[in-house]
Amino acid sequence: MTLKLLSLEWKSFVRSKSFGNNLAIKILMGFFALFMILCFSFMGIGSFYILRETFPEEDPLAFFNKYLVFYLTADLVSRYFLQKMPVVNIKPLLYLPLKKRKVVAFALNKTIFSFFNGIHAFLFIPFSVALLIEDYPFINVMGWYLAVTAMMYCSNFINVFVNNKNGIFYAVLGTMIVFGVLHYVDIFDVTQLTQPIFQSFYYKPYLAFVPVIALVVLYKMAFKYFTNNFYLDMGLSGKIESVKSEDYTWLNRFGHVSIFLKNDIRLLKRNKRAKTTLLMSLLFLFYGLAFFTNSIDAYKGPIWKMFAGIFVSGGFLLNFGQLVPSWDSAYYPLLMSQNIRYKAYLTSKWYLMVLATVLSTILSGFYLYFGWEAYAAVVVGAMYNIGVNSHMVLWGGAYLKTPIDLTSNKKAFGDKQSFSPKLMFFAIPKLLLPLVIYAIGYYTLGATFGFALVASCGVMGFLFKNKVFNIIEKVYKSEKYKTLSAYKESN
Repeated sequence: MTLKLLSLEWKSFVRSKSFGNNLAIKILMGFFALFMILCFSFMGIGSFYILRETFPEEDPLAFFNKYLVFYLTADLVSRYFLQKMPVVNIKPLLYLPLKKRKVVAFALNKTIFSFFNGIHAFLFIPFSVALLIEDYPFINVMGWYLAVTAMMYCSNFINVFVNNKNGIFYAVLGTMIVFGVLHYVDIFDVTQLTQPIFQSFYYKPYLAFVPVIALVVLYKMAFKYFTNNFYLDMGLSGKIESVKSEDYTWLNRFGHVSIFLKNDIRLLKRNKRAKTTLLMSLLFLFYGLAFFTNSIDAYKGPIWKMFAGIFVSGGFLLNFGQLVPSWDSAYYPLLMSQNIRYKAYLTSKWYLMVLATVLSTILSGFYLYFGWEAYAAVVVGAMYNIGVNSHMVLWGGAYLKTPIDLTSNKKAFGDKQSFSPKLMFFAIPKLLLPLVIYAIGYYTLGATFGFALVASCGVMGFLFKNKVFNIIEKVYKSEKYKTLSAYKESN
């Protein structure tokens, strides 16, 4: 049965209309996976000796266990946003005469062999080997390794459960952020509570069976949950909720564009994926703290200020804009059958991104605390985003044909990623060009001149907005039927 299901997945991959694009994605993901494996391996090999030399007064294992709670939290967060759940592969199998227990087991077992589980072995195995080389007792090290590995797999199944429970996930994440901040400002050290737990797995190796048992329980719970909901009329059907009419008559002043603006505002208010994009955009407001506080040596260069300004002011623009027109993929065929102009459709998206960029710039006023150059980078970045990047994301969206399931903010529920080499071209003016322009101005006449050059690019882009939009409109028309075909694919 397992071989048959694997065969079906392979056929689904190679027979897909976007096989070439998907293959390119797999190759790129393979290189990225190899890079991550090398990074984790180097950390695992050298972390013991680095910790011993940097903190000679502390035991490297005890220090490692001290911050392990934050590592586990970061792992859960990365899984929540990046790891694919197997639900999308289950739907086509509901129509076939297969035992649902076999299909559910196959789907859950796929998550066990996920990259997000295997990558940790390249950190913990070399670290454990280093412990053994330094004469740490074998039984104690194996007990600790078994417990930590079991907890990583527990994180895998916890992610399965919180995949549709946004409230639970954000509550846990918010709690850990609070603990992290309290630890950073020396008010409360949560590691004093968690470190003894992780240390106990080393001093008392038999306690490693506690997370192992928890892992078995979580697997059984996940198996039972998916088995009980393995029906077309459970889980897959839409949730019926009461709705209220929202007219947004104040938008009528924008004419034909107002129709699309109203739809976009409703989309942002009502759908999980869109709400997640709004949340991520708010988090981007604090992205500049990594650059303007000078807390990270690698980000102290003047060019990084411009990089931060682009992201702080353009969080929504980059997150929302790069998925136009995928936000409308569910009803895009109906939309294209109406008597509408592409320019009006694109203009509505542009207005929304500009408004969000302006609001982000205003909310980022607290960066004045770090000096005028910090906030100037944000303001100039906003001008560049409005004048240049707003056009680039709309232009690039014509080639990124990625259907989105608006009822979920997960990658697994139909959000199959597409790829086009043309998209790499649009990354240059979005991210690299403003850095190059600022560097030219900074290293010739100073920071003020660098900001002036970047801002002038934004102003020029705004002045030539109509000409650029005419070009973008032609691209969307030429890609129209390819986009419609891509949105119809469900496998």
